[in-house]
Amino acid sequence: MPYLKITTNVDITPEQSPQLLADLSRLLAKETGKPERYVMVEATGGKAMSFGGSTEPLAYLECKSIGLSPAQAKALSAAIPTILASKLSLPADRVYIEFSNCPAEFWGWNGSTFG
Repeated sequence: MPYLKITTNVDITPEQSPQLLADLSRLLAKETGKPERYVMVEATGGKAMSFGGSTEPLAYLECKSIGLSPAQAKALSAAIPTILASKLSLPADRVYIEFSNCPAEFWGWNGSTFG
């Protein structure tokens, strides 16, 4: 049920994508305590974006999960930019992350919901 969506103006090559997605998936599973089989990560690069009036490399992320705590959001906020800097050369001060704690009854899967 954890979901991480990355939108960036940096191109993500087909060679970079598998490892980036795998690293972020493992991180999200670890930090949320959820089985990785429920984790979904999406990355879209090469978008027209600006931040602070500049089109220098940047990213906007949405991170949603059932039961996401403030402590988990803080840990993810520290760890995700490290991966993005390593894999895509994105500076941490050019990354925004929106965290959402979704109620289980509003998260559907396999013909039902988790609540």
